[in-house]
Amino acid sequence: MRVYGRTTIDALLGDMIVYRNLEPVDTRIPGLSAVASSLDITPRAIPRKSEPDYARVMAHLLQKARALEAPQAVLRRLIFVGDTRMNDGLAFANLCSAGGWAGAAFIGSENRKPDQKDLVNAEGRTTMVANRWHTLFDFAAHLDTIGVAVDENTVVVLDLDKTTLGARGRNDHVIDAARLAAVRETIATLLGTEFDIEQFEASYALLNQPEFHPFTSDNQDYLTYLCLTLGSGVASLDTLVGEIRDGSLTRFVDYLHRIDGIKQALPPNLRDLHRDIHARVAAGDPTPFKAFRYNEYRATVSRMGHLPDDAPLDNLLAQEILITQEVLEIASRWRDLGALIFALSDKPDEASIPTAALAGQGYKPLHRTPTHAVGAGRVG
Repeated sequence: MRVYGRTTIDALLGDMIVYRNLEPVDTRIPGLSAVASSLDITPRAIPRKSEPDYARVMAHLLQKARALEAPQAVLRRLIFVGDTRMNDGLAFANLCSAGGWAGAAFIGSENRKPDQKDLVNAEGRTTMVANRWHTLFDFAAHLDTIGVAVDENTVVVLDLDKTTLGARGRNDHVIDAARLAAVRETIATLLGTEFDIEQFEASYALLNQPEFHPFTSDNQDYLTYLCLTLGSGVASLDTLVGEIRDGSLTRFVDYLHRIDGIKQALPPNLRDLHRDIHARVAAGDPTPFKAFRYNEYRATVSRMGHLPDDAPLDNLLAQEILITQEVLEIASRWRDLGALIFALSDKPDEASIPTAALAGQGYKPLHRTPTHAVGAGRVG
């Protein structure tokens, strides 16, 4: 691997990106709020990436995006690049079904095992799962052998988080560190030094595991709120885990209602936070913990491009959220062949786009923030 200098995600794809709220940054493309009724989707119930309704919305958005630059083109093929076999694999399959597209997907996640790549064929679609990001070049070559053309009738969907930015297994720990720093800052502001941060972090480490994703919906707002209430002493981690495992508590909202019944036992600042989150969840807001997410945005951008260009590679990998050179390079090649390049992120808009006040100070959305590109590229 080596460093390829500074760049931005928008140098590759402009504003062709959608964050958690399914409202494209490019305002020429109608988002969820505009198309929900025509797709028979409730606007306030924003679907998650692995859900069929998410794919239905995305297929519609992608077709509108393609028409902006190539109005005569008809999307026929999908190439998907992600980092999680289950979540991204399901999103890929759902998108192919929703769009009526043929497709191929690459799922990357580096580890210390010997180089490995597996090909999975299902329902006429090919997925390559690999433990090296440089295997993306093999995937691109494989598309030729299976007859998947890359042209203006092809859409390339890039997962942003831990794929295009902070590659999983290589650099994703810096994204996690930014989120944890945001959690700590939020706790310090809300509850001061008397809060049991060790109890919070123990709860967070356990409940952040895939076993508990069905309960938390893999929603960091829910998870942070859960751990705050556990750390305050009004609920027990052991009891909560036991109820989740025996199936007597299956929904986060039921826990939220339970805390609402004993909210007077919460510390005053946490009580106010509970009321706000309870109201936002009831209104269908998937990002109810706004203060945490605003802090996450600042913690994330502070870790992008802040090191000097001559910083050692190991320092960059350890301290900076990096653009994945392999993804950048292959996607640029596909763009030059005429494909539409579009990125999606499960990160909430509040953690991805600056507030008006911060924008006035020069802050930019994550995809426009310069940072270093690192990887085992083929150019330069």
